[in-house]
Amino acid sequence: MKKLVSYFSASGTTKQVANNLATAIGADIFEIVPKQTYTAADLNWMDKKSRSTLEMNDKNSRPEIEHKSLDISKYDIVFLGFPIWWYTAPRIINTFLESYNFANKTIVLFATSGGSGLSNIAKDLKPSCDKTTNIISGKILNGNPSKQELKSWAESLKL
Repeated sequence: MKKLVSYFSASGTTKQVANNLATAIGADIFEIVPKQTYTAADLNWMDKKSRSTLEMNDKNSRPEIEHKSLDISKYDIVFLGFPIWWYTAPRIINTFLESYNFANKTIVLFATSGGSGLSNIAKDLKPSCDKTTNIISGKILNGNPSKQELKSWAESLKL
């Protein structure tokens, strides 16, 4: 089974985990890059007019991504990582899911978070995928887990 680790990271925390996961499980890696980079002001969740707050308050918001050629057809399993914003995935994750055909693929979610869990995120993201896409609510991966811990977690999924 060919694996891909795809991730969005606004501050670098999720990027580090994604890189370690890709190395640990022998997967290719793909960064979801916003067309317009997020600044510190954009990420200020206490500012009701910050870019991230406005995006998260609009369920139909789809921030543009830099289009890199990604042949998703060659992957069976996609580990999809992101920071949790407002108890769910950032809207750019919806943009990513709606930009490629994930029919008959398995997506395993992982996230970094200051306190929220993955609770209903798989359900939130399902409408952005094909009905045949299997989304697994994976794990919060805070604290820079070791490559061995990441490999053990991925193997425990029995995909």
